[in-house]
Amino acid sequence: MSTDSSRTVSGQPQSSSLVKTIHYAVVAVLVFGGLAYVWMKPPALNPMADKRAAEALALVQTHQALGFPTILQAMNEHVRAKKERGEGVRLGEWRVKQVEGDLYEIRVQLRDQSVSGQWFEREFIWHAHLGVKKVNAASLPADGVTPKAPDSERPQTPAPPLPGAPPMPPMPGLPGV
Repeated sequence: MSTDSSRTVSGQPQSSSLVKTIHYAVVAVLVFGGLAYVWMKPPALNPMADKRAAEALALVQTHQALGFPTILQAMNEHVRAKKERGEGVRLGEWRVKQVEGDLYEIRVQLRDQSVSGQWFEREFIWHAHLGVKKVNAASLPADGVTPKAPDSERPQTPAPPLPGAPPMPPMPGLPGV
């Protein structure tokens, strides 16, 4: 009768308990690593940690878009339509960065697959002015989604005449003329 020294009293190999220990150690390291990442990640990756950044993100996402009630709906509808046609598309994470004071920059990347299969990427950038609750497109792709500011923000009075220039005739429709 031979004795196998690699087996425990219960008859199971000792290596299986070592494997279990290593398995639990790996799981524990992954769990603690994930918790540490969530706890220490910078506010740019988690705009909800900064209330002003969250407000800026909400201001941009709920701002009116061309052809859609909001910018967020316009972006999501683009992604849905491309996926419905079987084309590749990916909308990246919304990122928020404070530029200065009440001015925040909001970015999102959109990756589209063309009909030929080639991928291209566009970065949409907006500036949110929290003090005046205003959103401006800061990139060409964002300009294609964001409606232009109404002309009512322009001054309604004409510029003063240059010295020595003849007076201009009154223009109908302008207030105060």
